[in-house]
Amino acid sequence: MPTSIRKVAVLGAGTMGSGIAAHVANAGLPCVLLDIVPPKLSDEERKDKANRDRFAAGAIQKAVKAKPPMLPFYTSRFSRRVTTGNFDDDFGLLADCDLIIEAIVEDLAIKRTLFARVAEVRKPGAVVASNTSGISIASIVEGFDEEFRKHFLVTHFFNPPRFMRLLELVPGKDTDPAVVAAVAEFGSSVLGKGIVYGKDTPNFIANRIGVMGMAKIFRLMAEHGLTVEEVDAITGPAMARPKSATFGTADLVGLDVLDHIFKNSYEVLPDDETRDLLVAPEWFTTMVKGGALGRKSKKGFYTKQGEDKLYLDYTTGEYKKCVKPKLASVGAAKKAETPADKIRALHAGDDKGSAFAWALTEGLFWYVGRHLDEIADDIVNIDNAMKWGYNWEIGPFEIWDAIGVARGIERLKTAGLEVPKVALDVVELGYGSFYVELEGRRYFWNHKAKKYEPLPLKPTVVNLAGLKARGQELKRNDSASLIDLGDGVLCLEFHSKMNAIDDDIIRLMHESLDLVESRNDYAGLVLGNQGENFSVGANLFMILMYARQKKFDDLTMAVRGLQSATHRLRYSSKPVVAAPFGMVLGGGCEVCMGADAICAHSELYMGLVELGAGVIPAGGGCKNLLVRWLEHVPAEMAIDRFPYVQKVFELIGMATVSFSADMARDYKFLRLHDRVVLDKDDQLAEAKKMVLGMYAGGYRQPQPVDNLILPGRDGLATIQMGLYNMNLGKFVTDYEVKLGMKLGNVLTGGDIQPWSAVTEQHILDLECEAFMSLVGEPKTQERMQSLLMSGKPLRN
Repeated sequence: MPTSIRKVAVLGAGTMGSGIAAHVANAGLPCVLLDIVPPKLSDEERKDKANRDRFAAGAIQKAVKAKPPMLPFYTSRFSRRVTTGNFDDDFGLLADCDLIIEAIVEDLAIKRTLFARVAEVRKPGAVVASNTSGISIASIVEGFDEEFRKHFLVTHFFNPPRFMRLLELVPGKDTDPAVVAAVAEFGSSVLGKGIVYGKDTPNFIANRIGVMGMAKIFRLMAEHGLTVEEVDAITGPAMARPKSATFGTADLVGLDVLDHIFKNSYEVLPDDETRDLLVAPEWFTTMVKGGALGRKSKKGFYTKQGEDKLYLDYTTGEYKKCVKPKLASVGAAKKAETPADKIRALHAGDDKGSAFAWALTEGLFWYVGRHLDEIADDIVNIDNAMKWGYNWEIGPFEIWDAIGVARGIERLKTAGLEVPKVALDVVELGYGSFYVELEGRRYFWNHKAKKYEPLPLKPTVVNLAGLKARGQELKRNDSASLIDLGDGVLCLEFHSKMNAIDDDIIRLMHESLDLVESRNDYAGLVLGNQGENFSVGANLFMILMYARQKKFDDLTMAVRGLQSATHRLRYSSKPVVAAPFGMVLGGGCEVCMGADAICAHSELYMGLVELGAGVIPAGGGCKNLLVRWLEHVPAEMAIDRFPYVQKVFELIGMATVSFSADMARDYKFLRLHDRVVLDKDDQLAEAKKMVLGMYAGGYRQPQPVDNLILPGRDGLATIQMGLYNMNLGKFVTDYEVKLGMKLGNVLTGGDIQPWSAVTEQHILDLECEAFMSLVGEPKTQERMQSLLMSGKPLRN
């Protein structure tokens, strides 16, 4: 078999198939996407190849035209990596593919017919995979030759493939373990997926648990007399699950899809004790038949009436206006910091929210414990499946640990449910929990060996919490830590609330640079953390508080402090690499742009969004983005630089945020030499390698730029005219014109002669002056308060 997978084919261009093809293209690989010839073409239409390719080509066109945030491609350019065609004309394209993934209708006969054709054209050693979730491997490959069976497995992606981290791998009884290992490596390192190993059982792991859980919620909602809105309040963030909770997720998936899943699961799970839960209640069936299918039909469990959001009263079939449920247990959970704390707080109450949560959780414990051996090899695969496939913050056995295994056992006994042996063994033979921390490393209970074993991790994984537990934390304050990654590389970790940039982070940034620069045994610094997001920006609450208290000297010092830190990062005598991921906004973006290089995770939502808060970027953001857009224009080159200045103005003025790392590169938040990794677990290790590489290559301290040649007053006049016209057309408010003029003054260089050269410090001074002139404005403070109170920008 091939030592690596360099080209992929996907058969079936439905939502899943086209999504898989798009993500393969995101990873930089060429991909073939085929589907059937449309059956209703006329004889004349069939003569045109474009018509025959319509299903596959149309799916990619639809993906390209998708709107944020659900973009299948990192950037529309990557669609060029996908070659589309049809099964009749283009099956020969599979001959040079290393991995062929089937994603067609869930019909065994149709799948077997397709795989028989694949067997005729695939090259020896090519891996063949099915994205099925309900048909057994044994029935698919029956009668195929040994070589085909050795290279066949299930690769079960979750929808949408770009965003859902889970990839369930399910080998057949004849699948070569080396093939499984190769596909796992490809899925993890190339596609960035979290790999879970399932067994050849219906629905595998995540959907087996998730679908039964959804069905259980339908039943419990009626038994406990709760509304749709109340259930979503309980089963969302309060239970350490996504904001869309139960019924918001159902509307997103589609009620017709959910109905099909229930019916299909009922058919393929004849021996499951909870099978009857999958018989949907009559009111749900009535919804589906009546066309209330969720977001696609603009009516499901929720709908909108004007500006009002309504929820379905399933007892009457009527919609009622949403009124935020007041459940003390939910309120307590939302105040908790960690997922485990949320779970404990929710179950500690004595109201109907807590009672519902207990009923659901007891059933979950019983179900995963009873079916553990049937669907998985260990508890880790089950926990990871639910975290990566359903976006739970912690998995079922981690939830049991949070509540307390012994306490969970007592609840099961009280509820009259059989206690799974795995739980009894943990209490009797282990430390009373499924996971334990020993010497800075996490261990899990191996229920087969009846002992704790180290949690399996890729060799490349850098675990900051583990390093700190082993004494590698060199410095620490309330918001940041300096950690020794080994080999002479240090890591500055943020751990303030939402990793917001504050005085403590800035202070430790300076101290970190002091230490790295002062010792020859240190090679450089990584800026990284393992939180939910890299950084959401500066501490907006602190800024608003200082502004309202008129502590403008303190604010000026804070601005100058961030400017000094980002400028110092840029001109350090040792290499600095930032490792951003998730949301990287405002000050977080400014910090990253100060680094020599960036090792970004592919899911990067990066931008300078300060105008939404009524100010401009003042931590070096304006300066550094200008530098990046002008860096390839030499000082002596006679060229119109205004289009570059205008582009920076648009990016900051529109608070533009990238929807991927590759899009961030288009905006020059990332540069050509910056790296992008798809597997977040690899990120810090790769950032460390970049530091060591620069250091070993004879790193030289950067020199200040000399090509900041800006249009001055003439450029500002052009920007003013544009803002005037936008205001006239009601596209911007009067106050936004003021904000735009402040930003324009900074980016054009202020009151200077047209096309004069300025220093970086000159731009930093203009940044600070503009920020301070705006932060005391009532309309700016209104914007800040709106963001803090509702999370929504105010356009005043």
